[in-house]
Amino acid sequence: MITKDEIQELLHSTETYRVERTTSTGDMDKFQEAICAFANDLPNSRKNGYLILGAYDNGELSGLKVTDDLLKKIAAIRSNGNILPIPVMSVDRFQFPEGDLLVAEVSPSDLPPVRYRGRTFIRIGPRRDIATEAEERILAERRMSFMATFDTMPCLAAKLNDINTDLLRTKYLIPLLGNELVDSDTRPIEEQMAAVGMYDTEHQCPTYAAVVLFGYKPRRFMPGLYVQYVCFKGEDVTSEVENEMQLEGNYCELLPRLESLLELSVIKKKPVFVSILREEMVSNYPYQAIRELLLNACMHRDMQSNTPLRFYEFASHLEILNAGGLYGNARPENFPSVNDYRNPLVASAMKTLGYVNMFNRGVGQVQTDLKENGNQPAEFNVNLITAFKVDVKVSQSYTNENGGKVGGDVALIEMTDIQKSIIDLIGADASISIDLMAVKMAVKKRTLEREIAKMKQKGYISRTGSPRSGKWEVVIPYNCVIEIV
Repeated sequence: MITKDEIQELLHSTETYRVERTTSTGDMDKFQEAICAFANDLPNSRKNGYLILGAYDNGELSGLKVTDDLLKKIAAIRSNGNILPIPVMSVDRFQFPEGDLLVAEVSPSDLPPVRYRGRTFIRIGPRRDIATEAEERILAERRMSFMATFDTMPCLAAKLNDINTDLLRTKYLIPLLGNELVDSDTRPIEEQMAAVGMYDTEHQCPTYAAVVLFGYKPRRFMPGLYVQYVCFKGEDVTSEVENEMQLEGNYCELLPRLESLLELSVIKKKPVFVSILREEMVSNYPYQAIRELLLNACMHRDMQSNTPLRFYEFASHLEILNAGGLYGNARPENFPSVNDYRNPLVASAMKTLGYVNMFNRGVGQVQTDLKENGNQPAEFNVNLITAFKVDVKVSQSYTNENGGKVGGDVALIEMTDIQKSIIDLIGADASISIDLMAVKMAVKKRTLEREIAKMKQKGYISRTGSPRSGKWEVVIPYNCVIEIV
């Protein structure tokens, strides 16, 4: 991160293409456009750009007070999904006698063009603008020279007719760039694809990302690019197989099939009795959490491996195993706090296609969804060198206290007429007093209190709050039938 002395120099710097000063604190569009422009680094200076909040154009400080909320607001720009590919940036606060400065330091991207909501912003001296076709071509060519990941490499065995260009246009280019811009683009489809990293103009072939996302037969070029689903009746792979299928195709076809598999076959719901008067639907697994884990596996897998993504369903847990361990800066000791992208172009495209909402929030949200559904936390095995494994146990809310499935043997509960009447009155009015119960049932208050004490001891009812303003609750075990004795 830049030092305090260097900041003072930048306030009066003549390198205007690297610095944007502003006194505004609320114009998020302006800030994100500036960060996008710095990441594109059209002059190819390979120098960091700086968005400085709290300074006038002449370098004087405005007296801004930088709060923690403002710091978080600007830092969130990095991963909110509006700027793609995700920019490399850091945010810090600097305090001076004349006021504070908030500085966002942005590194030049190795995968230009970088876009903010589908538009490519660049710096032209002291001002910011939208890139022309020629400028976009320069940035696209620069991306090719910086290529480091497999998905951005040319698939030399593929040709343009191996790509469903109609699908690419309708599902990707229009959502990314807008219908008006795509319709007015007169360039050949190869150049349009090259501008978004889907075509290599030097080798005259699609990139692997284009094959993965929009190829007619992607397994011709990546044999392991499919999902193997198996449902076992028991707890391990030696048990009897109940169902199995192989899902393949480009990601525009495969990902919807995965969602349908979850909805129709894997996620199961059933009514569970909460009390004699109430039941609720519970799921064995939360749909959104398992969907997130599967999409992450598709996004981060090693596309070069011949091993399919393995999705196994056992009697009491799910197992997801995909080729490719932790990548880049992500290591066992910092997972899941630190993330890195083995396939950044595929990841960006999945955001545009609507399968990713926001980056760097997946694991935390998965664990929250699992907890709310009654599941144990997902277990991540990040120590495998060539693979990444996730294990999710079935919801405890979906099973009874003995571990069996809800809906087994019926429990019989014996009650007196008075106790059953108490249950009915509480069901009608949880705030009812003992005095009113005695009047409605035409019994003595002392008799009623004695029966209520027995029911509390057996765990059939409970009361919270004060005697005057409290409430009753019926707490009857699962799968029970009341018999009057």
